[in-house]
This record gives sequence, C-alpha cells and structure tokens, in this order.
Amino acid sequence: MEHKELDVWKRSIQLVTRIYEITRNFPDEEKFGLTSQMRRSAISIPSNIAEGCGRKGDKELIQFLYTSLGSASELETQVIIAGNLKYLEKTEGLLNEIADIKKMILGLRRYLSSKH
Repeated sequence: MEHKELDVWKRSIQLVTRIYEITRNFPDEEKFGLTSQMRRSAISIPSNIAEGCGRKGDKELIQFLYTSLGSASELETQVIIAGNLKYLEKTEGLLNEIADIKKMILGLRRYLSSKH
C-alpha cells in the first residue's frame, strides 16, 4: 500500500500545513512550548501512516495507525488548550478536521483487520 495514495495521509498533510500556519501567530514565548508540541503532534500523524505503509505487512501498519491516532488525540488536546489560552479564536473547525482524520484512521484500521 502506497501512503501517498491514501486519502487519510493527504488530509493529514493538509492538517500539518494548517497547524504550521496557525501556530505562526502564537506568542513568541510558546515557540518551544505549545507551538512545538502542536507541530510535532501534527507531523506525527502522516509520518506514522507513511512509516507503517513502508513496513512488511498489515499488522505493522495497524500498529503505526494506532500511533498516528494517538498523535491526533494529542493534537486535539493541544488545540483545546490553545483555544482556552485565546491563542486560537475558533477551534471548532480544526477539531472537526482532526475528528474526521481520526475516523479515517480507524476506518483504515478496520479495513486492514477485516482482511485477515
């Protein structure tokens, strides 16, 4: 399975770009705090999908999908924190986007599990 063909990988790449754009406007004192954490969590989502696809089989890919799902949950939490701190005006759209990606990851995991 080629990761670049997966819709979930493409959507998560778009999310990374959006997170980078959003965090550019965070206060300077967050450069090594929330900004860095959000960027790392976002990058981890498509990176783990790609790494899992590069492995031997579906079982390994499923493990990497779980890691990707965990990163999406981390990012979701960080978006809520950024909203609470008033670094983000509107979090609903971003949270919905993350939720959609999480559903896609779970859907891919279900598909892979049903093949065996």
